[in-house]
Amino acid sequence: MERNKVLEWLKTEDEEKLQELWQEADLVRQQHVGNAVHLRGLLEFSNTCSRDCHYCGLRAGNRKIERYQMPEEEIIACVQEGADYKYGTVVLQSGEDLSLDVEWMAQLIRRIKKETPLAVTLSLGERSREELALWREAGADRYLLRFETSNETLYQRIHPARPGIDINRIELLKIIGELGYEVGSGVMVGIPGQTYEDLANDIELFRTLNLDMIGVGPFIAHHDTMLGQAAKKEAIISPNQVPNTELMTYKAIALTRIACPQANIPATSALATLNTPTGRELGLSRGANIVMPNLTPKKYRALYEIYPAKACIDETAADCRACMHGRIRSIGRDVGTGRGDSVNKQAS
Repeated sequence: MERNKVLEWLKTEDEEKLQELWQEADLVRQQHVGNAVHLRGLLEFSNTCSRDCHYCGLRAGNRKIERYQMPEEEIIACVQEGADYKYGTVVLQSGEDLSLDVEWMAQLIRRIKKETPLAVTLSLGERSREELALWREAGADRYLLRFETSNETLYQRIHPARPGIDINRIELLKIIGELGYEVGSGVMVGIPGQTYEDLANDIELFRTLNLDMIGVGPFIAHHDTMLGQAAKKEAIISPNQVPNTELMTYKAIALTRIACPQANIPATSALATLNTPTGRELGLSRGANIVMPNLTPKKYRALYEIYPAKACIDETAADCRACMHGRIRSIGRDVGTGRGDSVNKQAS
């Protein structure tokens, strides 16, 4: 799809015309990744973070949050529950925690790979090549690292680097691929200062990087952050500002599917937060093929508050599984089996 057409779709509000986009994205999805919706069991095992991003509730400077790190046996119990549910993948996610013991993490990965058939996805932030290589050797299969926005100036404005450390996330994504991981990345839709041209550039970068997984979700700032406080005081009125709406997120998902037909694309929990009754279903009908039911124990879920009012924080893992199965079947799709490995990797 040519750039001017991408921009046209991003800006259109014509509901009748948008039906064409939804139908094309759904057809491309069906042709390239099939009808199955694969479930990735999400385990938010630590909310400790060393970064001070201007939108995230886990930021290091947030003194109001109660920090936690799950012990190994508790993690293994949750992972085993995911295996019992036949999810195929566990996603181990935390804040960017520099206190996390690298060898402990490697041992945890080895144990999961030994005791379960699950694929292991890591989402642990910016890490050195040596750390990433160790975890890959331990058996980790996939790594998720969002670049958030392709606009470098905008990225630095909302996501300050650690003192004395300047890591280019695009280059780091390439290293992750070189190490043999399936590579996942993504962006936020509607960051203050993000233009339609920026979002079109994001979609083009997805295609250029040939990503295995792409997450596209709405920008939602936590109230205990700089951007969360600013949002209370002033409205964004620039005509070229991308809105952080449900509709804009669907458009970005659909265009991403058309640009990257073989990628795994989730209907995110952030999308469900904007529209709890049908957000995931609409995402799945407009290009997505992945959902991520939560394996995190209830006592921790409210503490992993990246943004406020997250969907499903009061559900048990069993509740979440039953809900996801029902949602998938309600739109005539199949619940995926197996690991749901990248079509890109299978082709190569």
